Amino acid sequence: MLPPIKAVLFDRDDTIAYTDHSVYREAAIWTAQKYDLDPRQVGQTLAATWQEKVGDWWDLRTHADEDAFWTDYGLDLTKRLGLPAETAAVLMAAFPYERYMKPVENARDVLTQLRGQGLKIGVLSNTLPSIDRTLEAVGLADLVDVALATCTLGVHKPELEAFQLAAHALSIAPAEVLFIDDKPENVEAAREVGMHAELIDLKGQNPQAIHDLSEVLRLVGAS
Repeated sequence: MLPPIKAVLFDRDDTIAYTDHSVYREAAIWTAQKYDLDPRQVGQTLAATWQEKVGDWWDLRTHADEDAFWTDYGLDLTKRLGLPAETAAVLMAAFPYERYMKPVENARDVLTQLRGQGLKIGVLSNTLPSIDRTLEAVGLADLVDVALATCTLGVHKPELEAFQLAAHALSIAPAEVLFIDDKPENVEAAREVGMHAELIDLKGQNPQAIHDLSEVLRLVGAS
């Protein structure tokens, strides 16, 4: 007989939260109006700068490392926009990383119901050290027992050690964890360490995946 599930471990992006791309437009308009720039140019520069920097955070380990990353990012962005360096801090304060994130529909309700069933809630995300701040921004931090950013672990999904460390942080055996992620390779890795794991596809394109976060409640009930 399989042991009962005692914790649900979620990925963050495209699982319990998502990037709201309309905020890029909002940031572009705000910056253009404040500094008398072309909003289309600002929007293109925002997108291009992030695309070039998106892989640079992989080896960050501490909040100090991340602070330095965002400082460099802001300085690079303002240089490309032709703005003085002192405006970098203003831009980054107005539109920090977490401002672009929103909770997935029903996320708070689902996590609340899981907690009400006595289950622990964890988050394991390939992301920067500021995971607590992002969960706070989307209104879910108070429902999460353990939040792990793989940058601070030094191992990233789908490396098996990342899942083992998450189970250890939850003080629960891998076989007692249900893991939910939007990437098949991460689901497969979680299963390899003994977790129950299911793929989620919020766009509804993969017939092998669950398509709504509320379906996690059914999975837990069926365990």
